[in-house]
This record gives sequence, C-alpha cells and structure tokens, in this order.
Amino acid sequence: MNWLLVVAGAVVGAPLRYLTDRALQARHDSVFPWGTFVVNVTGCLVLGLLTGAVAAGAAGAHLQLLLGTGLCGALTTYSTFSYETLRLAETGARVHAAANVAASVVAGLGAAFAGVALAQAVWT
Repeated sequence: MNWLLVVAGAVVGAPLRYLTDRALQARHDSVFPWGTFVVNVTGCLVLGLLTGAVAAGAAGAHLQLLLGTGLCGALTTYSTFSYETLRLAETGARVHAAANVAASVVAGLGAAFAGVALAQAVWT
C-alpha cells in the first residue's frame, strides 16, 4: 500500500517538474536554469509545510509518503541542478553557475524554514 502512495505522488510530481521547467525556460531568455530553481525551491517549501504539519500532528505517515517522497521526490532534482551548474561553468557562465548554487541553497533553506513556520502558525 505504501508504495502506491509514492507512485501516486510521483505521477503528479514528474510531469509537473517537466511542464514547469519548459514553461519557465520559454519565458526567460537567460542561461540561468529558472525551471529547476523554481521546482527545487517549491519542493523545499512543500517539505517544510509537511514537516511542520507532521510535528503539529496535522499530517501522518501516509501524507508524508504521498507528498514528501512521491510528489517532492519526483518534482525536485539535485542531479539536474548539479548538471546545469556544471554546464554553466563549462560554457563560461561562471557567475550564473555561482549564483545558481548560492541562490538555490539560500532560497531552498529559506523556503523549508518558511514552510515549517507557516505550518506551525496554522496548526498550533
């Protein structure tokens, strides 16, 4: 049963990642990987909300599997982030590569902390 929850979340997360990436890259004439950045930060926010909800007793193991492991596991991507950062550096866009690393870490952690704080404010 648990694996079905993971699959169900991934069925939504993977296409959402692809469609978000394509939509954002089509709108920005930039070498910066906006699509990957947005899905990764969004995933951090969702995981933060989920973590806060679990801590407050408002969510359980099944929701963690569906949203945390399934949806966010398929939505977010460390491998693509790494690949895109490497490609930026290799093609001479070193400032963009450094900005991608710094912005991804700062925004991702900020989103996770904000998600936890928001969940705690709502459910406590």
